[in-house]
Amino acid sequence: MARKISFLNYKGGVGKTSLIVNVAASLVRRGKRVLLVDLDTQSNTSIWLMRLNRWNELNSTGKGALYSIFDPGHDTLSSIVIKDVVQDKLGKAILPGLDVIPTTFNLVDIESEYRDDPKCPSFVLFRRQLQELEPQYDFILFDCPPNILRASQNGVFSSQELLVPCNPDALSLIGFTLLVEKLMLFNQRSATFREAGQGNPPQVSGLVFNSIQPGMDIEVPKMRMQLRMNQFKKQKRTAPGAKIFSSYIRRAAVVQRAVTLGMPVINVAEQGSSEETDAVVQDYLAVADEIIRHRPLGMEEELA
Repeated sequence: MARKISFLNYKGGVGKTSLIVNVAASLVRRGKRVLLVDLDTQSNTSIWLMRLNRWNELNSTGKGALYSIFDPGHDTLSSIVIKDVVQDKLGKAILPGLDVIPTTFNLVDIESEYRDDPKCPSFVLFRRQLQELEPQYDFILFDCPPNILRASQNGVFSSQELLVPCNPDALSLIGFTLLVEKLMLFNQRSATFREAGQGNPPQVSGLVFNSIQPGMDIEVPKMRMQLRMNQFKKQKRTAPGAKIFSSYIRRAAVVQRAVTLGMPVINVAEQGSSEETDAVVQDYLAVADEIIRHRPLGMEEELA
């Protein structure tokens, strides 16, 4: 069974999309099959990996984007997967094994315009369709907006784990705290919709520090985050094995260049590396390796 992980923090601007895209690419480099699901109405993951010309075509019609499985409902998740999404300028796949379910700006309509069946909310419909895809992948990663509204609920309800991207600042600590509170409320409200074999509701399983300035000492903010994590673990509000990852991502100019080029950093490095580029590639690979190794208590049985 695929491991399903939502990347989410109630604080925006933590570099969530750069983290999930580059970690997904790193997992592929480690031989894993990865599906990246864009649930953020800003569509940054989709625009990045499809490049603007391909994404504009999708955005102009909405057909083949995530919202089309809800309205008009003619598409399914399996029908809108873009295989081997990372391509060169000639359309040749340069990162085989990384697939994406893209979104466009019309996903915002799920929050106010879409009327779902109270007996089958959007997150139930989404999960049932996702089940068809799970055997094809080792990891399914959900890029969620900084909230647990309807768009995020699709990923959260389908996930086994939540990873919290954060910066070494007070706002990230506040965002983490708010996330845990809102997650508990959603898990309570959605409990009656969980089906046999779905496993336990997801909890935060890890925090990853991202976009760290060169030379910054993160030990004090890491300690504060660890204290809050320990409080939540004692209250059983996070996964039993939840932790702050020992690996973290340094800030590097190549990340923004990768967005412009429409490919993950690991592919940019193949075109011409530098000391800074090689270092941040190793950062992403280290986080991917830690994800592969780190399974919260109880999940081993769930994946058996």
